[in-house]
Amino acid sequence: MKLKDIPVEELENMSYDDIAFLILTEKKKKMKIIDLFEEVGKLIHLPQAMIEEKIGDFFEMLTTDKRFIMLDNGTWDLKERHAQDIVIDEEDEDISTEDMEDLEEMDEEEEDDDEIFYDEDDDDDHDDDLKDLVVISEEDEEDSM
Repeated sequence: MKLKDIPVEELENMSYDDIAFLILTEKKKKMKIIDLFEEVGKLIHLPQAMIEEKIGDFFEMLTTDKRFIMLDNGTWDLKERHAQDIVIDEEDEDISTEDMEDLEEMDEEEEDDDEIFYDEDDDDDHDDDLKDLVVISEEDEEDSM
């Protein structure tokens, strides 16, 4: 259904971003935000003062709506018309299943190295270290000065 075939009453009940979606779909081209919102305003008979007042809200609406994308030159378009650039690192592609298994084994070995083992025999060694320890009170320390 073309925009001109939709009754004004129905358009007035739609959100600005839904109308903008229809405009961009029908025109099949990107638009500057002010031009897009002025088109919305014309369709639902918004006064120019209202368009100027609501342009900030319209911008926020487009930025949160996943159907739209802002392009480098400040224009807006439908996201579906723009392919997402997916960067694949060639090094990642070259990793074989065997390499992945080796990496996982290395990770497991590192985890084992990080573990702290408690040896009961260490307790006895600790006591031996303290046998020569002498505790001096403040009074004894003052006497020795």
